[in-house]
Amino acid sequence: MNWNQTITDYTNYLKIERGLSKNTIESYKRDLNKLTNFIDSLTPLPSPSTISSDIIKQFVYETGKTINPRSQARLISSLRSFFDYLIFEEYKEDNPTDLLESPNIGRKLPDTLTKQEVDNLIEAIDMSHPQGERNKTLLELLYSCGLRVSEVISLQLTDLFFDEGFIKVLGKGNKYRLVPIHYTTIKQVTKYIKNVRPLIMPKKKEENTLFLNRRGNRLTRQMIFIILKNLATKINLGKKIGPHTLRHSFATYLLQHGADLRVIQQLLGHKSITTTEIYVHIDTKHLKETVFSYHPRSLK
Repeated sequence: MNWNQTITDYTNYLKIERGLSKNTIESYKRDLNKLTNFIDSLTPLPSPSTISSDIIKQFVYETGKTINPRSQARLISSLRSFFDYLIFEEYKEDNPTDLLESPNIGRKLPDTLTKQEVDNLIEAIDMSHPQGERNKTLLELLYSCGLRVSEVISLQLTDLFFDEGFIKVLGKGNKYRLVPIHYTTIKQVTKYIKNVRPLIMPKKKEENTLFLNRRGNRLTRQMIFIILKNLATKINLGKKIGPHTLRHSFATYLLQHGADLRVIQQLLGHKSITTTEIYVHIDTKHLKETVFSYHPRSLK
């Protein structure tokens, strides 16, 4: 078996049969490329069907010296998934990662911003040029709808259903969901579409894309990270933030003000309620207040 062809077949399987996102597939592919780079010096060169658990253990051990536990855990997960695929296709009888133990990384709680901190970020945007209006609209959507960065850069003009009060979002696994949009955000997006978006000549195939850069291409993830980083520096925020911080802040604010966890799960597009439950651990003050208010032993 050829490593390159097998990895290509595997990534096609992830895309077509499992419906994983492009970013997730690229992450799996990078981890597998690390493995092939490691075994290139081995003699004889093992194939995907003959590679042993000892070689996999050695690879994980050597790689683990230069990466953090979270990355190591993801690496092991990538390898395990790949060899499970080979077993499924009957190229291999056992999984050489079965005896590997992932490092205990715990659960990392996401950073959040207060409503005032989000307002400060938005107010710091330079509105003297058209990109300012675009950036303001971008941040409003990220925060008020709890979108992932990949979801906001993929938004199309035809995904906006303002009369119904929803936007259609392409989430993980290429699955669409409808997300309610607040009327104040509708007003901001409408202003951007009417006054700024027509000033940009879209590149081919980007005519329907909502957010474009000055050259007519859709915005990149990196560009949005840079926009937020510069704004955080401008207001001396003192926190390391990214687009996901706004999403976390949106979910946390909803939970603190009484929103049901299942509703938040649907809004965020989480496949499992377990993923959403991380927000329960963020604000222990809110948990204490809820218990004291509704506990059966509370005095009436």
